[in-house]
Order: sequence, then C-alpha cells, then structure tokens
Amino acid sequence: MVDIASPEQIQPSAHSAPVKVSRRRLRVCHECDLLLALPRLKSGEKAECPRCQHTLVRRQTNPAERSLALAFATLIALVLSVAFPFLSFNISGIGNGIALTDTASALMSLHYPLVALSVLLTVIVLPCLYLCSLIWLCVGMTRNKLLPRSHRIARTLGYMTPWMMADVFVIGTLVSLIKIIGMADIELGLSFWTFCAYAILLLLTTQSVDRDWLWQHLDPEPKAPNHAQLGFSASLQGLAGCNTCGLVNRVSSLGKARCKRCGELLHPYHGVNNQATLALLFASVLMYLPANLYPIMVTTSLGDTQASTILGGVLMFFQHGDWPIAIIILTASVLVPVCKMLALLWLCYIVRQPKSVLSPLSRNRLYRITEFIGRWSMVDVFVVAILVALIRNGSLMSVEPGAAAISFTAVVILTMLAAILFDPRSIWLHTAPPLTHISQHASSTKSLSSTSKEEPHV
Repeated sequence: MVDIASPEQIQPSAHSAPVKVSRRRLRVCHECDLLLALPRLKSGEKAECPRCQHTLVRRQTNPAERSLALAFATLIALVLSVAFPFLSFNISGIGNGIALTDTASALMSLHYPLVALSVLLTVIVLPCLYLCSLIWLCVGMTRNKLLPRSHRIARTLGYMTPWMMADVFVIGTLVSLIKIIGMADIELGLSFWTFCAYAILLLLTTQSVDRDWLWQHLDPEPKAPNHAQLGFSASLQGLAGCNTCGLVNRVSSLGKARCKRCGELLHPYHGVNNQATLALLFASVLMYLPANLYPIMVTTSLGDTQASTILGGVLMFFQHGDWPIAIIILTASVLVPVCKMLALLWLCYIVRQPKSVLSPLSRNRLYRITEFIGRWSMVDVFVVAILVALIRNGSLMSVEPGAAAISFTAVVILTMLAAILFDPRSIWLHTAPPLTHISQHASSTKSLSSTSKEEPHV
C-alpha cells in the first residue's frame, strides 16, 4: 500500500537543495485538494493521500490485457444472462417463467416507465456500454494504435461506474425468492447462474481499470503547470485537478475552464457551495414521504387484493419469522435512505462550522460511507420489478407495483446525485488550513522520503 510519508519522515537537512519532481507525476487529491506527486509504483501497489487517505492510484499487472480479458468475459456472461430463462415458479399447476429483460418490460406495460428505465439502465444497458467502451480502449492500447474517439469514450467510464448495479440486483433476486419460496416451487434458470457470474465479473472489471495509467497512455504529452508547490492546496495556487484524467491544470478565477488533455470541465474550489446538494436532499425528503405512505406493491391472490407499504412488508417478514430478510429490507429501504439524508444534511451544516466534535478525517470517512451505501437502496425496487414480472396470473395470483415504487426510485436517484454533487474539499479547506509541511510523495511499500529544506516544488 502507498501512503504519503509523515512530516517526521521528511525533515530537511540544513544544506539540502529543493527537490525537483517531474510535472507528469503531479496529482491533486479530489477529496481534500492537496497537491502532491505520485511515487514510482509497482504492480499491485497503490498510492494514498496522506491527509484524507483517499486512494489516488492503484496499479495493476498488465492493465490493458487484464481489463480486456475481464471485459470480454463479463460481456459474454451478460449475453448469456439475457438469452436464457432467468426464473420460473409453479403453484398448483399455475406458473410462469421470465427472462431478465422481462423485469423491465413488465413494468413498462403497467405504465411505470421511470422504474422500468431505472432497472434496464442500471442492470443491462449501462454495464453493456461500459464493457464495450472498455474493450474498445483496451484493443487500441494492446495494438499500440488508438481506435477512433478513444479520448471521448474514456471520458464516459467514470460517469457510468456509480450507476451499474448488477450486484444489487442479485441481492434483490434473493430477497424475491425468499418471499415466494414458501408458497411455490421455484426453478432457477441458466440465466440466474450466469447473471451471478456476470455481477462478480463486472465488479472485478471496474476494479481493474487504472484511469491514471489509462490516460497516461492515451495522451502522455500534457504536463502540470510550472511553479507548483507540493503540500499546499491546489486551489490556493490557482490549480485544479481534472476529475476524469487527473491532469493538473491552471485555472483563472473568471469563467469556466476545461482540462487541456481530455476536455472535461474543471471544478476549482471557490469556497463552500452546497446549494445543489441541499436542493436534491430537499427533493428526496419530499419524495420519501409518499414512498412510505403509499403502497409499494399490490398483491392479488384468489381475488383478494392486498396493498403493502415498505414498513408493512418489513413487519410481515418479522411476523412470519423471516428475520434475516426483514433486516435486509429494513436496512436497505428505511435505514440507508434516512441515514444518508441525515448524514449529508449534517455534513452540509458542519462544513461551515470552524469547530466540530468529529475531525475532518472522520467527516471524510462518513462522506465515503454515505456515498457508497446509497445504491443499495435499489434492492426494494429490484424486488418489485422481479415479482411483478414473475407473478402475473390475473385474479388467481399477481403482483403489481404501487404508487410508492416511483417515489422510492426517485429517492434513490436523488440521494445518489446529492452525494455525488457534495464537494468533500469543503470538509478540509474550510475547517483547517492547508498542510504546508507534508510530504510531496504518496509512499509505496518501499521507503520514500524527501530531503528538501524548502517546500518541494516543480
């Protein structure tokens, strides 16, 4: 693992000269805005920011070949998951079978296009686009000849990653099976097993992508500006790191600037500005009320129709002794959205306070947890999609989505956007002065040190 050396490790000698660092190695931490330089990393090593412990770079062995092989395998698993039967059930001679795409088409036929589109995009469409884009890039790099539009395609990878939820869909499938396994015979199709493999492979594929290495091979020419002082905040020097390719750019205080390597819009820090996050949180709170007051699912059995809310479904599982599944739904559908909204609201408030009970590092960790857990609230949406597609036998037995399904899907999307738009740099730059004596390097498993009397510069 790579950590930046502590100040004790870099005490300068009395007669040492300023340290010169290659401008190609300069990076800005996107979570605390610290300007630093990457060490020379070996395969399997990673570099972390010394102030906020954010992982800056994680090197892989043969990254292009590795990502290409994983992307191909994942794409094949996705094709198999779509091509074969996914699930089927049978009860007293009445049954039904579905394919993976039926989870979205059934919702569309019942006039729930937002929910259907959310399922289709997060489970099939966006992962497919991601895999095809990655294969396109890796093929060009392995041939040492970039394919057309590689730069534009590479820019899209980071935007798609948070919205790919195949692993969440697997949990939603298991929850759906537990709901109906006691009253019907369930048969798992070939697509179910290939989908589980697809979810695992997709996770491995996204973790195999080293965006820093990728952009160094796509366009190695641009360098960071001259006269940059390491160990200081980038924004105080009129610099900004590109969130897409990592290049350090000089920006002016007037107008919008774009990265000179990838063309992405830069976001220099101009002080605490959480209006977008607060607006999205306010909208999510408004949508969360009908999501819990209205039924999320309407079940018909032998002509008897029963509507259930999210909390009603949790209580039903508790009453039937299905404690594990009740706890999963309670956590994903109730605790996670509420805790996420409260945590983001608290962070938006506390960044304007000079003192707080929690340290900046603790607040930053809270933000990372909040950003990570938000997507798992989609479990309940996926459960509704699967049951609606699987159980469709008219008045004998059927499941239809309730009005709360739309509201709850909106809550998940809005809270995820709120976390993405929150600027974690405000946690550090408003509550504490920039570090002026921190090491300029992210350290690796080998020992790294600096011997500069002055602040390291480029």
